[in-house]
Amino acid sequence: MIIELKDLFEAPGCSIPFSGEVDLSDVEIWGARPFRTPVNVSGVLQNRSGVVSLEYSAKYTLEYECDRCRKATRKDEEKSFTHWLARQLAGENEDDEYVIVKGTELPMDELVMTDITLELPFRLLCREDCKGLCPVCGADLNERTCDCSKKQVDPRLESLKKLLES
Repeated sequence: MIIELKDLFEAPGCSIPFSGEVDLSDVEIWGARPFRTPVNVSGVLQNRSGVVSLEYSAKYTLEYECDRCRKATRKDEEKSFTHWLARQLAGENEDDEYVIVKGTELPMDELVMTDITLELPFRLLCREDCKGLCPVCGADLNERTCDCSKKQVDPRLESLKKLLES
């Protein structure tokens, strides 16, 4: 998705609304591809007295296996983002607060991908209180409890356990 800016930087008070889709199906996160449908993006670019801002919201669906119980999960999400645009920065130090625009086009694909992936949690869970699987029998602890002994001894330390018992 590319947004044509034309003379936005030279026209104070000008605003450009936009909407479209960004395909993130090739994006791999922690060994999975959770974006199976396009991300719907809509927002507005505004020049407020020479300062250009980009405000947009992204609606997307994540499809993944829960990191604790391996259950197939589908979640609808909506996030909002704001960026400041500049053609160039005055100093040599690049600042992450600004998106540098070269030319008259703003490519949104990489920006949307970066914004969304930075918002993803470290662990993708089916629900916040997911109990996961039993490490002994593999039972889904969200659905039932098991009678397995949770206290497991590392097999490498089994001989030390025998020494302590005698």
